[in-house]
Amino acid sequence: MPAELHARSRTTPLQSPSRVSVIDDDESVRVASSSLLRSLGWAVSLYASAEAFLDTDSLDGLACVITDLNMPGMSGLQLQQRLRELGLGVPVVFITAFASDAARRQALDGGAVCFLSKPVDGTAVADCLERIQQGFWKD
Repeated sequence: MPAELHARSRTTPLQSPSRVSVIDDDESVRVASSSLLRSLGWAVSLYASAEAFLDTDSLDGLACVITDLNMPGMSGLQLQQRLRELGLGVPVVFITAFASDAARRQALDGGAVCFLSKPVDGTAVADCLERIQQGFWKD
C-alpha cells in the first residue's frame, strides 16, 4: 500500500461513507454482490484479491470491506490483520462458503462486524451495512 494512502487514510475522517469494496476471487460472486449493494444504494468497488484491494489508490468514502475468507494469495483473515497493522479502522464483513467455528471466532475476535455464510441472504447483508452506517452516525 502506498505510504501516501496510508497517511491520508489515517488523517482524513470518514464522513458519510457511501462505498463498499467487495473482495472475492469468484467473479460471479463479485458481480452478484455488486448488484445487491447497488440496489441498496451503495457505490461499489470490486477486487479479485486482497492484494489488488491493498494496491488501490484511495480509501476515501469507504464504508466497509466485504471479503471472502479463502482466496488465493492473501486470505480474508490475513487482509483483516493487515488492515489493523496499517491502523486502518475499516469495518470488515466476511461472506464465505467455509464458515467454520474457528474461522468465525478468529474473524469476530479480530473485529469483524459480521460473518455470513454463502449463499448469503440479501437481508443479512443489508442488516450488516445498517449496523456499520449507524456506527458512523453515533456522536
